[in-house]
Amino acid sequence: MTVFDLEANFMLVVELALLAVKIFAFVNSLLWSAESYPAAGKLTKPAWTIILGLGLVVQFVFPGLLNLLNLVFTIAAFVYLADVRPALASLTRRR
Repeated sequence: MTVFDLEANFMLVVELALLAVKIFAFVNSLLWSAESYPAAGKLTKPAWTIILGLGLVVQFVFPGLLNLLNLVFTIAAFVYLADVRPALASLTRRR
């Protein structure tokens, strides 16, 4: 096994992990009601599901970590998970 094989295997693991993140974000965006998004002060549900769904399509059609579109949609998935999802969850939390 060469260094290049190790690098290729590592890149495959990273790409699969990012695919899992995008799938999780997309499925999670479908679980919240459409009214929750404006109530949390975020983009609408259709906007987020389209953004995250396009990210999945780009991942499958144009694979590779260095693809600019792939990078943009990966960042969008992380923004959803770090900002939108906690805001949506805070609406249903009991205090």
